[in-house]
Amino acid sequence: MEMKIHWIRYLGAGLSALVILFLALDAGMKIIGAAASVTATGQLGFRPDLVPILGWILAIATVLYAVPKTSSLGAVLLTGYLGGAVAVQFQHGAPLATHVLFGVYLGTLAWSGLWLRSEGLQAVLPVSR
Repeated sequence: MEMKIHWIRYLGAGLSALVILFLALDAGMKIIGAAASVTATGQLGFRPDLVPILGWILAIATVLYAVPKTSSLGAVLLTGYLGGAVAVQFQHGAPLATHVLFGVYLGTLAWSGLWLRSEGLQAVLPVSR
């Protein structure tokens, strides 16, 4: 039983690491004003001067998610950020499975990773009793 619990935590840490790496890359590209990021965000109706601000918001939420003591707060903030992304993509008529729902997929991975690596969250949100 102990070995199973050990692997579950590693799986959770791995999922969380993937989410953190992806979001850190996205935030970094927005903060430095990478052309691809500014263009893609602009196509969704955002002014170029707002892109770094979005990057900083994402970076702060991602750091909070990455730090164990603040990971639940970070997950909540990332959920809000990703929910906004879903709404914007939906409003612009983006393809449902690949673009609109991408934030849902990423949020699901983030919460799954956090749940698998956090006994406290498992106690608050049990899958079964």
